[in-house]
Amino acid sequence: MARSRKSQISLDATSYYHCISRCVRRAFLCGFDPLTQISYEHRRQWVEDRLLWLGEIFAIDICAYAVMTNHVHVVLHVNLRQGAQWSIEEVITRWHRLYKGVPLSHRYLNGDRLSPAEQKILVLQAEQWRETLTSISRFMAVLNEGIARRANQEDQCTGRFWEGRFKSQALLDEKALIACMAYVDLNPIRVNIAPTPESSDHTSIHRRIQSIQNNSQQPSELMPFVTHIKQKMPEEGLPFLLKDYLELMDWTGRAMREDKLGYIDNQQPPILARLDISEAQWHRLTQRFEKQFKCFAGQKSSFERIKDCFSLNRMPPNLLAG
Repeated sequence: MARSRKSQISLDATSYYHCISRCVRRAFLCGFDPLTQISYEHRRQWVEDRLLWLGEIFAIDICAYAVMTNHVHVVLHVNLRQGAQWSIEEVITRWHRLYKGVPLSHRYLNGDRLSPAEQKILVLQAEQWRETLTSISRFMAVLNEGIARRANQEDQCTGRFWEGRFKSQALLDEKALIACMAYVDLNPIRVNIAPTPESSDHTSIHRRIQSIQNNSQQPSELMPFVTHIKQKMPEEGLPFLLKDYLELMDWTGRAMREDKLGYIDNQQPPILARLDISEAQWHRLTQRFEKQFKCFAGQKSSFERIKDCFSLNRMPPNLLAG
């Protein structure tokens, strides 16, 4: 039985989630359709631009993404601390980038004087908007709706573009987070539309590498890598070193490609040693991450810690060892 969205997302359990949206009937979101001889490659930029734009508005950090031919992967982090620190003015300004707002919000931004009753109403409204701007469901809805409208307009048709609502997976710990990010970033390589991570256009790993090459710094649009693994995942950034992650992507990508003559060195990358993931387990995770796990990804010990947040009585299948 399918689980409701409310039972799949609990910020008390984890603030990291893997979300996937697929086109209806495997329609072309991007890529080249050999049947009609029409190229939809330009739509990849639509999705990437809109995704990064929403990251500027919501209190949601983008950890990883990949825009594929008929589906989109994103790894998101709900930044409740950031949303709580916004002033009323900042909440309203961000909301107006998405929606028209209400007359009171426009009067407030224009500097008009509001009565005590009007101020109270506006504060209540702004708090509702603040909560919405930390919602993964609203984030994905705004992302998908904008792309669907634009694609239908270009195709001169109407009707559903996406396969209903998005799918989500809760990433319960560092093992699940790093494995899922690798799975997402290596999607183009696995389907042979890119030979290396640095040539994988419209992915987060490509944007990170480009930013390093051009500016010698991490891209501001993505959640940064900040440190080694800690006991608890930090709010201000990913709990890994960027250098380790880049080495991990190159190592994993080479090992997964069957048409490469190279082989895996016996010396594992630093990130694998710290996470205590075996070579066999790592490849199992990164090859079929979406099918390996349903709504939850993480160690059994992590699930035991948070299972009450999701009101579950039994252990989901295929959790990581540990």
